[in-house]
Amino acid sequence: MLIVFGGLPGVGKSEIARELARQIGATYLRIDSIEQTLRDFAQPMNDAGYRAAYAMAEDNLKLGRAVVADCVNPLQITRDAWLDVAARAGVRAIEVEVLCSDADEHRRRVEHRVSDVPGLRLPTWHDVISREYHPWTREHIVLDTANQTPQQVVHSLRNHLESGGK
Repeated sequence: MLIVFGGLPGVGKSEIARELARQIGATYLRIDSIEQTLRDFAQPMNDAGYRAAYAMAEDNLKLGRAVVADCVNPLQITRDAWLDVAARAGVRAIEVEVLCSDADEHRRRVEHRVSDVPGLRLPTWHDVISREYHPWTREHIVLDTANQTPQQVVHSLRNHLESGGK
């Protein structure tokens, strides 16, 4: 299966996606890591990071591996492209949007986080709130990290996945 995360920077998606991938033994693809590597060697980047991730995800899915994709996934076109990857590989796709409904907490996280990707410039709060981010138009899982630890969110998500999404 392909589990695709989306959500604005600073909501906790990377920590949740990484832990879910670890727990289920999935391949973990992080757009930030891919894009920073591309920035280090090539300019301009445009959508190259997403395109590289789509190819890596498809290769791993065709090998029978579960894949967790960690990305902002801000546009309908990027979300559709992930579904196309799953369709070509013949696997189920699960879309997960992570948000933090407490704006003050979200801002605190954005302003105080430290990058774990060498060379990655983290977005400012202004960058986050002014970013183009389209509303989701189809059914997907929504996880609110405002009042839960990442471990609680992963546990809730795993229960949802194991119940077949019901």
